[in-house]
Amino acid sequence: MKRKTLTAVAASAVAAVAVTTFVATQSTAAPAPSKAKVSTAAAADTLSLAQSKGFYVDPKSQSALYVKANPNDSRTPTIQDGLAKNPMARWFGDWFTSISKSVGEHVDGAEKAGKVPILVAYSIPNRDACSGYSGGGETSAAKYRTWISDYAGAIKARPAVVVLEPDALADYSCLTSAQKTERESLIKYATEQFKTKAPNTLVYIDAGNSKYAKATDIADRLSKAGVDNVRGFALNVSNFHTEAEETAFGTAVNNALAAKGKAKKPYMMDTSRNGNGWNGKWCNPTGRKIGVTSRVGSTDPAGTGLETRLWIKTAGNSDGECGNAPTSPAGTFNPQIAYDMILGK
Repeated sequence: MKRKTLTAVAASAVAAVAVTTFVATQSTAAPAPSKAKVSTAAAADTLSLAQSKGFYVDPKSQSALYVKANPNDSRTPTIQDGLAKNPMARWFGDWFTSISKSVGEHVDGAEKAGKVPILVAYSIPNRDACSGYSGGGETSAAKYRTWISDYAGAIKARPAVVVLEPDALADYSCLTSAQKTERESLIKYATEQFKTKAPNTLVYIDAGNSKYAKATDIADRLSKAGVDNVRGFALNVSNFHTEAEETAFGTAVNNALAAKGKAKKPYMMDTSRNGNGWNGKWCNPTGRKIGVTSRVGSTDPAGTGLETRLWIKTAGNSDGECGNAPTSPAGTFNPQIAYDMILGK
């Protein structure tokens, strides 16, 4: 179940548009806070701010850019209300010339708006190696260390949420033993950078989803990759699985962590495209639907650890040249996919 993000072509279009200010809105009131234990005061402050003030609505999201550029498209009002006006993640990878400048400007915008930004770090060497649709990343371990250090340094002590390296710990099927070890080491290095340079950032290491890898394997990889240094882990990034499936998997991962003598961790879930669940196809499937908007809090009375539901994948972005968008490269915005995703068609 691979996840796709912004391509260099899409990124160049983003860079050409001036920043505008949007007011973050949420379609419904946030549920009660999660019962997952808050590990630090800084994390509690960031969660509290996100719950009281909301997450940042990215004025440069691909859906927002489409709305601005296509006011006369009959689909535009639906895309504006269903996607563009809602908080979602901005993905950052090797397509940005200066990661420090790009991340810094995005967090600046959120700070001015008084909101909490959602970001993704996506530039690990051999990125998406087993699928290839979103292949790339930094060309060496040394370059990645510099890249992620600059990334964390650009956030500074400001509140933020970062999902760290989607696919990296779940997508092991074509990696050598040396590549797996290097990947875990690099993610651990990243956690140390955020802990030191961005202490108010909630970092969630991507942990795949319930259909991607075994919970025991994911727990082992998270342990080696420094999960103790960060807030927790992320589930269902760019995928379609239901909350029930993913909370069961989150519980299994936490139980596996506990069996290794590790602390159980809070986790977040990508709800951008799970409104109708999964139909067995991961690449631009039909009939999928957006899920609940980005928010803090869990409705689970048992307190499984689910503390935030966030839109990480940009609904409407192609997963690759496949499925319902055979001519749309990974990461490019397809208005018909977006429109159908909003309506569940």
